Amino acid sequence: MTSYAVVIPTLVRDTLADCLAALAAATGPHPEAIVLVDDRPEPGAADPGTLEHALTVLGDLRARTTVVTSGGRGPAAARNAGLRTVTAPWVAFLDDDVQVGPHWYTQLVHDLKEASPDTAGVQGVITVPLPGGRRPTDWERGTAGLARARWITADMAYRTEALRQVGGFDERFPRAFREDADLALRLLDAGWRIRRGRRTTLHPVRPASRWASLTQQRGNADDALMRHLHGPDWWDKAVAPRGRIRRHAAITAAGAAACALAATGHRRAAGACALGWAAGTAEFARARIVPGPRTREEVTTMLVTSVAIPPAATWHRLAGAWRHRNAPAWRETVR
Repeated sequence: MTSYAVVIPTLVRDTLADCLAALAAATGPHPEAIVLVDDRPEPGAADPGTLEHALTVLGDLRARTTVVTSGGRGPAAARNAGLRTVTAPWVAFLDDDVQVGPHWYTQLVHDLKEASPDTAGVQGVITVPLPGGRRPTDWERGTAGLARARWITADMAYRTEALRQVGGFDERFPRAFREDADLALRLLDAGWRIRRGRRTTLHPVRPASRWASLTQQRGNADDALMRHLHGPDWWDKAVAPRGRIRRHAAITAAGAAACALAATGHRRAAGACALGWAAGTAEFARARIVPGPRTREEVTTMLVTSVAIPPAATWHRLAGAWRHRNAPAWRETVR
């Protein structure tokens, strides 16, 4: 009962070839199948040779690798699409920007053998290499947090039976954010256990736009869905950092009030609200700048995004709360 398959959702990024090369180089009992789920909206429309080139690095494993498409609906839907093809009792999910360790197959099978019958999942140990000789940037620190996160599907093995029992991943989570915690909480509620294994996987810090932190605020809508599905204490259940959404909302409210009061001629009250907005924004910017390398580009990026993030986070949280206000429990089947 330790046979397994590997499922990798991908947008066919440059990191995919390194991910597959690491799988090809690892030693130990190979998986029954490797399922690569192409989640691009139009597979093959852009860079048609990229996917085929990435597959060539698999060597002998290419014969047991299949490619399926999921229509660009996000990693949750892509993993479900891969899961539907799996016949092995275990499925190991990997992200396409990780690199498994040299003995990963052996370590994985050992993790699965140690799993008790009521264990639904075994998480891998994630390592995030940070640059030496300087302090990490805001983006690098955020990626490093994956090493401490629970239940992330960067390297997570689940019993196929358990996943089908709870309906797989909730496809209403469109991003690689919270869909893993949601699945884990549903499994725990169903009486299963999840433990940490010993296998190791590297998660390099991939290049990102300097405005990536602003784009990430869309995840606040997913937090609203988590609250609706799992209650206001879902943060504690998921052992997740609560974040700064309350502070962001207060800063946004202060800024909006300052504008409204100024427009109606209440200058003194507007000034007080503007001072509150400035103080909150400055504290947020300082908290992001001080731990970083403090280069001109990094400081400029932190200043600009620290002004934009609070209203963006607040907007996405409110929009998510409205959108998911009547969301039922997930009932999808992956059989």
